[in-house]
Amino acid sequence: MRDEQRSVKSILDERERDFALSKTRVTMKSSLENIDLGDYKIDGVREGESVELPRWVAEELVRTNLADATEEPFETEIVKALSREKMMGPLQLSPLPQDFYVRMRRRLAHLDGAVKEGRVKREDHDRVRASSYDLIGIRLSKLLSLSSTSASAASLGDKLTAEEKAFFSTAQSFSREWREAMLGGGS
Repeated sequence: MRDEQRSVKSILDERERDFALSKTRVTMKSSLENIDLGDYKIDGVREGESVELPRWVAEELVRTNLADATEEPFETEIVKALSREKMMGPLQLSPLPQDFYVRMRRRLAHLDGAVKEGRVKREDHDRVRASSYDLIGIRLSKLLSLSSTSASAASLGDKLTAEEKAFFSTAQSFSREWREAMLGGGS
């Protein structure tokens, strides 16, 4: 089944599994001896060493304060993406990384838990959530507007994530169907 025909939720779920298995770098805060994690094994690593690990392993090491993440914090990325999107015209989209919504969802879920545990202030969580809602609102508005034009997902190129392509395809189909119903046949 093509991505455009699947639900956005199923696309996100699949992409999130792939994302958790993708590699990322961390800098070790502590030395570790050989560790067996089911099918995955970490050979001995030293404090200060930068290592590439599956994301799910790296996240656990960061969560337990054994390593530091080396990626830019998502909070910085969401602010940059929102600023870029606001500067674009009403029918222009700025490119987003293909894993943007997966990372956004994961970061929001992490912050939800961190607020409940008292590790993060509610206002920090709310600021990231508000920026996420703003960005999604702006992009959905643009995608809806573009769906009623002759634009195609292919013409938008790498500016759309897989989730946005699915939404755009569905919105375009509904726009075409509504236009045909209103105009009595062809578009």
